[in-house]
Amino acid sequence: MRIDIEGLSVDRAGARLVRDVTLHAGSGRLVGVVGPNGSGKSSLLRCVYRAWRPSEGAVLLDGDELGTLTPRESARRLAALPQEASYEFDFTVAEVVAMGRLPHQRTGGRTTHDDRRVCARALERVGAAHLAERGFLTLSGGEKQRVLIARALAQEPRALVLDEPTNHLDIAQQLEVLALVRGSGLTVLTALHDLNLAAVHCDELHVMSGGLLVASGPPHEVLTSELLAEVFGVRAHRVPHPESGVPQLLFDRLPTTADAPASPVPTA
Repeated sequence: MRIDIEGLSVDRAGARLVRDVTLHAGSGRLVGVVGPNGSGKSSLLRCVYRAWRPSEGAVLLDGDELGTLTPRESARRLAALPQEASYEFDFTVAEVVAMGRLPHQRTGGRTTHDDRRVCARALERVGAAHLAERGFLTLSGGEKQRVLIARALAQEPRALVLDEPTNHLDIAQQLEVLALVRGSGLTVLTALHDLNLAAVHCDELHVMSGGLLVASGPPHEVLTSELLAEVFGVRAHRVPHPESGVPQLLFDRLPTTADAPASPVPTA
């Protein structure tokens, strides 16, 4: 499924957080959105998974404007993993994953045998079948992310929207989560904080700064030293990964006036 964002702007509390952004995620592609804190990444994605309405512009799923679809229709096409997902009640893992079946059930409908089969398969796909009877709040950060991805897969969407899915995970868990997402076969639009993970896993990158889209393209074309200095305020050195050859980044601070040697004090 294709996701198209056309001329999208977002205003909140009198401030324009996103300004006239147009970008596309082709069917089956993993497309990343990167940028410094406050650049508008999460605000943009909230409009794609219907948490917010854009002030201007539109989001289209396979050519259908998101605002014309019912919540149930859009939930059958697109699943989301927001950055701020939380649970106050200690549901079991099986109960959390079963929430993904709600768009396919009648109002007040019970979980069917088919629902249970889909949920079990989703847990198997993410390697979490053994956690089914565990309380969600007892899980580690990596286990929780696996379960939430299983819930999204149980929704049987054609696209995923993920907002910082690797936050608070150790490096092994980050790699596992992105491998799961990459192997899902779905269209994926994700905000990522780690530029090296984005370079390795994304087919395309869109860079945001100050609510604007400032660069788009394949990671090796987008993540230039000049752009990283301008947008992130760092000096970047590109080196090839020893196995894949994918460019990886090493960072230094840009020199500032505070780094300049002090002028000698004149003597009498």
